[in-house]
Amino acid sequence: MARLISHMDYFIICVTLALSIPCRVCGTATPFFIFGDSTVDPGNNNYINTIPEYQANYKPYGLNGFFEEPTGRFSDGRVIVDFIAEYAKLPVIPPPFLQPSAEFINGVNFASGGSGILPETNQGQVIDLQTQIKHFEEVQKSLTEKLGEAKANELFSEAVYFISIGSNDYLGGYLGNPKMQEYYAPEGYVGLVIGNLTQAIQVLYEKGGRKFGFLSLSPLGCLPALRALSPKANESVCFKEACALAQAHNSALKFILTSLEHILRGFKYCNSNFYDWLLDRINNPSKYGFKDGVNACCGNGPYGGIFTCGGTKKVTDYQLCDNADDFVWWDSFHPTEKIHEQFGQALWNGPPSSVGPYTLQHLFLSKEELTIADEVDDPDRQNFHY
Repeated sequence: MARLISHMDYFIICVTLALSIPCRVCGTATPFFIFGDSTVDPGNNNYINTIPEYQANYKPYGLNGFFEEPTGRFSDGRVIVDFIAEYAKLPVIPPPFLQPSAEFINGVNFASGGSGILPETNQGQVIDLQTQIKHFEEVQKSLTEKLGEAKANELFSEAVYFISIGSNDYLGGYLGNPKMQEYYAPEGYVGLVIGNLTQAIQVLYEKGGRKFGFLSLSPLGCLPALRALSPKANESVCFKEACALAQAHNSALKFILTSLEHILRGFKYCNSNFYDWLLDRINNPSKYGFKDGVNACCGNGPYGGIFTCGGTKKVTDYQLCDNADDFVWWDSFHPTEKIHEQFGQALWNGPPSSVGPYTLQHLFLSKEELTIADEVDDPDRQNFHY
C-alpha cells in the first residue's frame, strides 16, 4: 500500500532537489553590459570634452534626490537600466566605463548621451557605438587577465547585453542633416543604420554575448522638442516624419532579430514595443498616473520643447514644473524617472504584447531561479507582436 507523503517528507524532497540543482552563479549576479545613448547614459559624458547639450551633470537633473547630486543621467532621477539592475539583484548599479577606479565584475555601462549607431552622428562630441564596443573589449581583456580565460568566458556568455540607441541617428543625423537626406531616401538611411547595428550585435556575439535586450525607438515626433517643430503643432499632432522613421527602424530591427535568432546558435533576446507603449501614455496620461503627456517638466517655449533645462546652453532661461512625477517628459527630449521605472518593469516581466520573445527576467535568471508561476504564465514567450 502506497504511503502518503507527509509535510516533513515533502520538505526534505524539496531541499534535496534544491541542493542538487547546479548553481550557475553562486554568490554572484548575472553581469550587465549596457551600450547606448542618453536614454541609458549614467555619466560617461562627464569625462569627455563635449557640449552642454550632451551633459546632464548639473541641476535640476537628479532633482528627486535618489542620487546625492546630479550624476550625468538625463532624468530627474534614475534611468531604465538602474531599475533593471535592481530587479536583477545586482550588488551595484553598473558604473560608467570612464569613471575612475570603476569595478567591472558585475557589468559596466558604456553609453554616451548624444551618441549614435553611425560613427558620423555627432562625431567628435560623443562616444559612438563602435567605440563603446572597443571599450567593452578593454573590459573583456581586463577581466580575462583577472579571472582566467575559462571563468571569464563563462561570465561573458552568461551576461546580459542591453542596447538602447538610434534616436540621434534619425533626429540630428538625418532630419537635421540636409546633406544626408540628399544621399539617402528614408528607407535607405534606415537600412544603413540597421546594418551597422546588426554588425555591432554580431561582434558582441562573437565575443561571447548570447543574451541581449533592446529598447526600441519611441515615437520620436512626439518628443516636446519635435512636437514644437511640427508644421501643424498642437497637442494632438506629432512631427510625422520623425515618427515614420522610428516605426521603420523598429520594424527593421524586429525582422533582423528574428533572423539572428535562427542564424546565431544560442542567441536569445528581449525586444520591446516601446513606440506604442509610450504613445499610449502620451495620449492617455491619466491611465498611468500622469497629468501631462505632452509638455516637458523642464524647458522653455512651446511644450517645453526648447532644450534649455539647467540653463547651461545658449538660451539660459528655463521653466521647471512643481512635480516631475506628474509628467511623461522630463526635458525636451527625455522622459521622467517614472516612465523609466514603468518601462523597466515592463521589460522585466511584462506581457508578450509589449515584450518578447523573452523578458529580461528570463534572460537574467536561470530556469531554476524562475518560479513555477513565471514559467506557467508564458513558458515559450512566442506570441510577441507589434
